[in-house]
Amino acid sequence: MKLRIGYDLVYDCPQPTPMMLTLNVHFTRVSDVEVPDHLVTDPRVPLKAYRDAFGNWCSRIVAPAGRLRLRADAVIYDTGEPEEVVRVAEQHEVQDLPDECLVFLLGSRYCETDRLSEVAWQLFGQSPPGAARVQAICDYVHRRIVFDYEHARSTRTAAEAHDECRGVCRDYAHLAVAFCRCMNIPARYCTGYLSDIGAPPPYGPMDFAAWMEVYVGGRWCTFDPRNNTPRIGRVLMARGRDAADVAISNTFGPNVLSTFTVCAEEIAEPDDPAGLGHAAAGGSRQ
Repeated sequence: MKLRIGYDLVYDCPQPTPMMLTLNVHFTRVSDVEVPDHLVTDPRVPLKAYRDAFGNWCSRIVAPAGRLRLRADAVIYDTGEPEEVVRVAEQHEVQDLPDECLVFLLGSRYCETDRLSEVAWQLFGQSPPGAARVQAICDYVHRRIVFDYEHARSTRTAAEAHDECRGVCRDYAHLAVAFCRCMNIPARYCTGYLSDIGAPPPYGPMDFAAWMEVYVGGRWCTFDPRNNTPRIGRVLMARGRDAADVAISNTFGPNVLSTFTVCAEEIAEPDDPAGLGHAAAGGSRQ
């Protein structure tokens, strides 16, 4: 199966504004890319690529005063199958974890392990360790938070999402990540594209999605507390401690994001012109 992915963003800047952008497909999917997601700017500006501390592909630009359009239009291969469900995987003792996992046990900007530790142990202390405990956390977070895009707030933390019982995909991910870390399970925040293939309608406007990866059974495994069901067409862009590490843009000056469009949809094959091989792919606020 092929997916068309991309975005169209327009920023209005009253003055020249340096930007750091995290908008590329993650390097672990490079072998699946048929048409690269090259960042195109209008007007054209010099662009410098770099790898951040977590290995994500990023870009640096200086937006000129006025209107700047950022866009990409890419094609990527996907299996077309629902993603793996990890039901059995051991939880490692902290002293046995690889060194690179340790940072994902610590509290971070949006994942306040110090505020949530007591709650986490009360809720999940008796659950079986490992993947079963992670799934128990996802089940709880999925039930606890009501998806509410109208009340999205970029400053909402995991503890606040738990208290307010509402949020968007990043809030689900932050709360689940924080609970996992409280239970001594390394967890990292992920962002990327997520198609609506196989998901029931209605579909809303597309957005970038957030989920998490946890280290159990000697590997990093994907869990999605927002959707809490296997999905088709998940494309990783970036990983970090929380949303602060993987923001699509960090801007160093006043600006307004006036246009925001994201696409992740199946491309019909020649022998399937109507795209009937899968449920219709639309966009949704993940």
